[in-house]
Amino acid sequence: MKFLLKVPILNDQIKKKVCEEMIKGFGGNFYEVILGGAPFNQEVERFVSSIHFPYTVGYGATECGPIIAYDDKTTFAPGSCGKPVPNMEVKILSSDPEHIPGEIICRGPNVMLGYYKNEKLTEETIDKDGWMYTGDLGIMDKDGNIFIKGRSKSMILGPSGQNIYPEEIEDHLNNMPLVNESVVISESDKLVALVYPDFDEAMKSGMTDEQIAEVMEQNRQELNNILPAYEKISQIRIYHEEFEKTPKKSIKRFLYQKE
Repeated sequence: MKFLLKVPILNDQIKKKVCEEMIKGFGGNFYEVILGGAPFNQEVERFVSSIHFPYTVGYGATECGPIIAYDDKTTFAPGSCGKPVPNMEVKILSSDPEHIPGEIICRGPNVMLGYYKNEKLTEETIDKDGWMYTGDLGIMDKDGNIFIKGRSKSMILGPSGQNIYPEEIEDHLNNMPLVNESVVISESDKLVALVYPDFDEAMKSGMTDEQIAEVMEQNRQELNNILPAYEKISQIRIYHEEFEKTPKKSIKRFLYQKE
């Protein structure tokens, strides 16, 4: 069977069938599915892209009413969140915007005038030239495609000065066995992954706490095999309750990062 799956024609037929079933699951009558609001898991995106499912990813903020970037499925660059929409200017505050992440700032007629009765926050967010500072970090290629790396507030400075984007590490970890969700933090110049396991799945398999811990250690070792030295995880700490979240379902990182 493994040999057959490597046969290009058969493999293409399988992908086509999977894509057709997914399209049916979405109702069957649509042009494309637009994703946004949260980072798109890269492993899931690679799969969706490989079967040619009609999707694209957008990027926006409530303060921008709400869209900043988008691209049609026919020209969308996988891994990105599209290009700046018409009448919207986007810049990356970086010495090398194509390769070195910097804060994403934008300007356009859809950007808000300010926060209601909060001049201080408005001045911190929008400068005198109308540029809004999103708080997101990213790069932009020569074609204008924007690739988000994480939030400026969550970026971790490594012991040797490297910029570490915990969201990228969590993206890998969340695809590993028994991982429901995770938060990567810094403790004493080492990275620690806090994990809320899939206890329901573990219980179905009759696993003990010790066995769950063993799976997490295997996950840590496999994860470290694909990470650069400065991003390697020193330990995985198991949490028995879901992480607290904002109304937008983002994990409240500040509650878990020790000073």
